[in-house]
Amino acid sequence: MEPSPEIPPPPPAFAAGGEGDPHAPTTAAARSSSSSSLFPLFPLSAPEESSAPAAGSQWLSNPSFSFDASSLNIPATASSSVPPPLSASSDEEEAPRPAPAKYDLLPYSPSPPASDEERRDRRKDRKRRKRRREKERYNSAEASRKPGVRAWAGSETKLAKDYYFDAKGDQDNLAFGSIYRMDIARYKSQNMPEARGLKRLLFHNLGVSVHMGHESDLDGLNSKARAGGRYYSAKYAVVERNKGFKHLKVLKKDNSAILPEDFIPLGIPSLPENNTTGEQELEESWEDEILRRTREFNKMSREFPHNEKIWLDFARFQDKVASTQPQKAARLQTTERKISILEKAVELNPDNEELLLYLLKAYGERDSTQNLLDKWEQILMKHPDSCKLWKQYLLLCQGEFSRFKVSDLRKSYAYAVQALSAACTKLCRQDTQYDRLEPKYSSLIHLELGLVDIFVNLCRFEWHTGHRELATALFQAQIEFSLFSPPLHLTTSSKQRLFEHFWNNGGARIGEDGALGWSRWLAKDEESRQNIDIQENTQETERGGWSGWFDPSLRTNSETSKVEPSTSDGNDAENPDDEDPSAQEDVESLLKKLGIDGDADYNSEVKDPKTWNRWSFMELSRDNEQWMPLHEKLGSLYSDDAPTGEDNDQLSRVILFEDITEFLFSLSSEEARFSLICQFIDFYGGKISRWTSTNSSSWIDRNLSLEMITDDIQEDLSTVSNLIDKNQTSVHNKMVSLLGTMHEFSQRPGTAKFLKNAILLFLDVFPRNHILEEAVLVTPQIHTAQEKYLATPATASRALAKNLLKKDRQDLLLCGIYGRIEAMNGDFVKARHIFDLALSTSQGASEDLRKKVPILYFWYAEMELAIYASRNNSDSVDRAIHVLSCLGDKAKYASFDGSISRPQVLKARQGFKEQIRSLRSSFASDGMKEESVALICSASLFESMTSGFASGLEVIEETFYMTPSENNHSLEFEELWMHYIKQLQKNLNQLSLSRVWPKISQGIQTYPYNPKSYAAMLTLGCLYSVSNNLRLTLDKFNQRDPSIIGLLFALSFELCKAGSDNRIHNLFERALTDDKLQKSVLLWRCYLAYEAEIACNASAARRVFFRAIHACPWSKRLWLDGFEKLSSILTLKELSDLQEVMRDKELHIRTDIYEILLQDETDT
Repeated sequence: MEPSPEIPPPPPAFAAGGEGDPHAPTTAAARSSSSSSLFPLFPLSAPEESSAPAAGSQWLSNPSFSFDASSLNIPATASSSVPPPLSASSDEEEAPRPAPAKYDLLPYSPSPPASDEERRDRRKDRKRRKRRREKERYNSAEASRKPGVRAWAGSETKLAKDYYFDAKGDQDNLAFGSIYRMDIARYKSQNMPEARGLKRLLFHNLGVSVHMGHESDLDGLNSKARAGGRYYSAKYAVVERNKGFKHLKVLKKDNSAILPEDFIPLGIPSLPENNTTGEQELEESWEDEILRRTREFNKMSREFPHNEKIWLDFARFQDKVASTQPQKAARLQTTERKISILEKAVELNPDNEELLLYLLKAYGERDSTQNLLDKWEQILMKHPDSCKLWKQYLLLCQGEFSRFKVSDLRKSYAYAVQALSAACTKLCRQDTQYDRLEPKYSSLIHLELGLVDIFVNLCRFEWHTGHRELATALFQAQIEFSLFSPPLHLTTSSKQRLFEHFWNNGGARIGEDGALGWSRWLAKDEESRQNIDIQENTQETERGGWSGWFDPSLRTNSETSKVEPSTSDGNDAENPDDEDPSAQEDVESLLKKLGIDGDADYNSEVKDPKTWNRWSFMELSRDNEQWMPLHEKLGSLYSDDAPTGEDNDQLSRVILFEDITEFLFSLSSEEARFSLICQFIDFYGGKISRWTSTNSSSWIDRNLSLEMITDDIQEDLSTVSNLIDKNQTSVHNKMVSLLGTMHEFSQRPGTAKFLKNAILLFLDVFPRNHILEEAVLVTPQIHTAQEKYLATPATASRALAKNLLKKDRQDLLLCGIYGRIEAMNGDFVKARHIFDLALSTSQGASEDLRKKVPILYFWYAEMELAIYASRNNSDSVDRAIHVLSCLGDKAKYASFDGSISRPQVLKARQGFKEQIRSLRSSFASDGMKEESVALICSASLFESMTSGFASGLEVIEETFYMTPSENNHSLEFEELWMHYIKQLQKNLNQLSLSRVWPKISQGIQTYPYNPKSYAAMLTLGCLYSVSNNLRLTLDKFNQRDPSIIGLLFALSFELCKAGSDNRIHNLFERALTDDKLQKSVLLWRCYLAYEAEIACNASAARRVFFRAIHACPWSKRLWLDGFEKLSSILTLKELSDLQEVMRDKELHIRTDIYEILLQDETDT
């Protein structure tokens, strides 16, 4: 029961709002009360004709806004009755506030307790009244208005002031086409906690508006959907999303039209007169925008038909239009329009690969898989020399689960290799073009590099499908065929026949003990054959004459008699018909115990899921052991004994010449040969310096095909995780379980010896190559524990370095690598002695060796600074300054005597400036070389140690400004940039965040596939930024350039934070929306490992596994992860079916499940 006030409120006294206002005061009393109030609504001098239409524009002309309440002489006791000055601005037209209501106390009389039915009726009445009030409020435009209000702020109203104050809000503001002048917009605050219940709420809200497309109608909504407040109700969302609803947009005028590079317009574009920023306001609906953008694209495509960007933007705009169309037919029509646009673009630009790829992607949205593959084949027939198209085609075939088979995809790779090899041969035959291979990036070099990338992708594919012997044999054959071919001018067919003789005659191949290379083996084989012929001729000459007749039957009988006694030998083959019946019965009883009936059709069903787990473990172990192919003429395989099961396994590991002949090709450029051997070393886990830029297609393919975390990425990930959380061991265990368990190099025996033998042969083809020399010296330190003849890794590297130096004592960079290895092992005195000796003898070296001397100086200085950082020895800094000063002033090197003179430093600084000035002039013509990078980095270190870190950074920054933009994606420029980022990180305490952060962000934008870029950003962000800002930055870069590298670093950051489950799931799912990352085995393995081992979500892990094998059916390791991690989740029938599907897809399975069952029976 609501109490009523004793004093009724006075009638409202509003300003005249216009004629015909029912709430406007008409009596003189009202006007007099208005004029005599403390806060009058109108000026005292206003005429009584306040109801004139002109008064509507004076509604803010109120002296109460500028009235000073302190000027009134009011007693302190009455100050509480004076309203504050701000209250007048909250509602100017309201009547004076009524006196507070007074309530009398009513006598208390206990009422009888109400029954349940009465309480239920009262609740129903209250709910009914509440619903009625809400309905009236949302359906009536005047329901939320204050009584007596009729003044609105419309477009025709001229306001006296541009602002007003209000404390009362209206959540229906802007819902009626105009704004009431005393209201402000009110909204419901929405907290966004990372709670699990939030997804269900968002899904529910999404379901309300998911059907509200641009064609939605307000009349089609029911009463519940029409009800609701502004900003979140379906009623007004339909209005906004209607195609005819006009939105106000600010468009920026693009004065720099897209013009050809060789065209210079004569006219000068005039600057905008009214708007200096070149922006214009445009009010248009969605349909208007479609028409406007279509007209613009049509005009630009006619004016610039060969501009790739215009056509691609035109096609992407069709994707934007299709995303707003809920009807499938409308989307299909838009797709047809996009296809017609792209077909026209391809017709005008037939050789543009980007347009072709976008057109084929559009075909995939419309056509079936078979039709899409047919269109791919047609385009590849027209462009057989496009490596980019072949890569995308092979990736498409590789990811089609329903059509995937290893043999079919192997044929596709053979077609690609043969087509590209024929294109390379055609270019080589063009003598005029072949003679002009002076430019570094010629068409032939590009084509051969792309051919090498596709061949390496083939080897990765064979390795991932379990055919590891074939992958190794392909590498061996191609390296022998390309790098060690005999110097003979032979046709391709003659060369292959000669190589077949080498392959089938059991010669040692690349990586094997005693390997000499195809050319040397052929020369040695020819020499031995000549010696045999000479010996045979000599014997025939000595024997001479007629030796008489003989009876062949007698010889046959004698040989038979010699063989017959040996048939009883226990080593001979057994006759299966003469087997002991008791032994045969024992075997049959054993099979029956195992549930295997040889006479009946047996349903192979494993009883224990752990059996499948052990099977996967044994299969993985055999994969790691059996990766080297066997020779065809192996003695144990061709003995007189009957082949056993083990011999059959050995026979399956023999790679015949027919298995590799379709994939052999010749390489003529040094760049392609070097890329082949570097990718070979990296493929088998060798530690090699980066041989190409991270923006190159080789590096991108390498990251996309990873099945496990490599050492270079793991090193940077560990640095970031240790920085984020130094004390939480549980976090470290999470990282190990997710990433660390994926290493398998240590489980492959003989890898280090295989790589060492191969690299030593490579040095014969690329002598004095410090990248290969460093790889061969560091490789024995990887897994030397399995080598029995080596004592320690340091001893192995030291002995190998001495042997190499004995062969070539003039190799200065080899001396530098030897010194760095000694310093790495802790022998700094010997390392300094080696560097001093190499630098002192560099003056008498040849011109080619002297060009590489700056690299040696730079390594020496870096070593001294590393010693200073580890031992805090100031003598190391003086040594580094002395070494670099000798490089700067080009003086003859002398060992450090303990003092540095000031003139020597000044002379070195001037020498560095002159040398760098001469280098910058050659950047435009010859590009940046490795020794140039070493010189610039040396000058930077010298300035940092003598003048401060700011001077050192300026040296590199000036080089950035002088380098042409086309060199930014080269390996040398990337090395210089990484050194610059390293120096910034080293001096973070002395630099401002505003200077460091833009540089690191620029580094990620330029090199998005370099792990050190992300490591630098996370290191800086963890120290100087909050987590949310760092997450936004990571999302921005990953959205711009999706890569597995960015995802891994984002995961390493989130795994160190508590309560990041939803964020981690979002990272995985967002990465899987990218077409290329969806084919990343490493991404799926991380996702599966997270769900199974960290989140411990069985249903999610099962779901992720089936999605993974559907997206990447070629990865045997991914299938085995399912058996290993989900053996307790999947049913026995599902596990058995999975193995059958693996066989159908032709994945190489080395272990039969019955072996595990027999082992279990034997153990029990």
